[in-house]
Amino acid sequence: MRSATYPRLSFRGLLVAFVILSGVQIAFGQKSDSDDEDSGYRPEPSTNTAADVQPLPIDAPSGSKVVVVAIDRTVELGLAAFVRRAVETNPDAAAIIFEVNTLGGRVDAAIQIRDAILEAKPRTVAFIHPRAISAGALISLACDNVLMSEGATIGAVTPIQGGAGQAEAVGEKMVSYMRAEMRATAEANGRRGDIAEAMVDREVVIEGIVDKGKLLTLDTDQAIKLGMADGRFDNLDAVLAALTLESPALVTTELNWGEEIARWLTEPTVSGLLLSVGMLGLMIAFYTRTVGAFTVAGFISLALFFGGHAVVHLVGWEEALLFLAGVILVVIEIFFVPGFGVPGVLGLICVISALVLSLIGMPLDVSFETGLLADAMTRVLLSLLGAFVLALVAMRVLSRTEFGRALVLETAEVGWISAPPASDLVGRVGEALTDLRPAGKVVIEGKRYEASSERQFIAQGARVRVIGKEGPELIVRPEGDA
Repeated sequence: MRSATYPRLSFRGLLVAFVILSGVQIAFGQKSDSDDEDSGYRPEPSTNTAADVQPLPIDAPSGSKVVVVAIDRTVELGLAAFVRRAVETNPDAAAIIFEVNTLGGRVDAAIQIRDAILEAKPRTVAFIHPRAISAGALISLACDNVLMSEGATIGAVTPIQGGAGQAEAVGEKMVSYMRAEMRATAEANGRRGDIAEAMVDREVVIEGIVDKGKLLTLDTDQAIKLGMADGRFDNLDAVLAALTLESPALVTTELNWGEEIARWLTEPTVSGLLLSVGMLGLMIAFYTRTVGAFTVAGFISLALFFGGHAVVHLVGWEEALLFLAGVILVVIEIFFVPGFGVPGVLGLICVISALVLSLIGMPLDVSFETGLLADAMTRVLLSLLGAFVLALVAMRVLSRTEFGRALVLETAEVGWISAPPASDLVGRVGEALTDLRPAGKVVIEGKRYEASSERQFIAQGARVRVIGKEGPELIVRPEGDA
């Protein structure tokens, strides 16, 4: 019979786990809404120049505050939290200027930014320099004024789903939802809703502007001619001049350290990696019935995941309490009723449900209708699958290879050895290899066995006597009591 050995994972093993899990998560991708296809048919260029553009005066006293916020890189949830803070903490500003330069990002993040801008009290101005593609177009159209630099572009808002190294179109429900969002956003500021819809759906036809099957993207001249932009400006100084503010107090808002960390933690690859390592830690805890270094690393990973998503307003009290209840049930399964199953299963369900809800940035009904709920469930289940596969590899394969011995610290020889049947062990004395709370491991005559204390806690190193067996486990008592 093969001896039961339970290797401990080393720090180098943890590093390899990070690399493997990162690759797994990248391969599956995440929901995105960027698309860079050309619109095909275009209107004739406008002859407007910067000198032709009318000023955009703001009735504000001299020295009024003007806030500048950068919308750059990928649009994700950390950026959404930053924009909302910038808007909510500056209600007294004369204007908030958003310098937009992005190729897009997450749909839910773009919706959060759009809502924050529409609710802003100061005048909002989008200065597109040089592009507002996908999510950037929705954000820009939410502003009171849209200004563009020479050669800038806006449009291409069709949602896509990235996966397996390629982009795929999302379902009709998501396209329909984004059409409605774009139309409502454009019309809220007096712009043409049909043109905004044509940036989302290839089926929209506008005579003289875009044909069927073409996705609309506008350059600066076209956007001005069609009324989607208010003027062309070379730089931020020109924009400030157009607002006709006397001696404005320019304030540049930047990400604070918490938002920077949250933006990194909620990046799809990083958050997926944290999910996988967290799941792996829970699995190892179930397998070994102990809490070791890797299990602690798993709980830390899940805490970082929830902390990052709490900063970006995806995790509230409901998700936090659901996750905490799941962890408590898992602990009960490991330490108090091992092998019973029900607390552990309920705990995993609670943890997985909390993780799914923390990935959804829109109302549950909208997320269900548009497929975002299914996408979040897929991400969590794939992380769980990746953790399960890696646990099998680490526990059963790597420990028997030369490469694996550099990653796994073994405390017993691995191989095929003879061992007496469990029924022959009754009455024998051994030593508790781990704490028995009540489950754990004991060593009898140099061999490891799964064991469970009959009725009390037994500390590691204590002498124990076998008094019986239950399934694969030995039932033991402290030697003195036996």
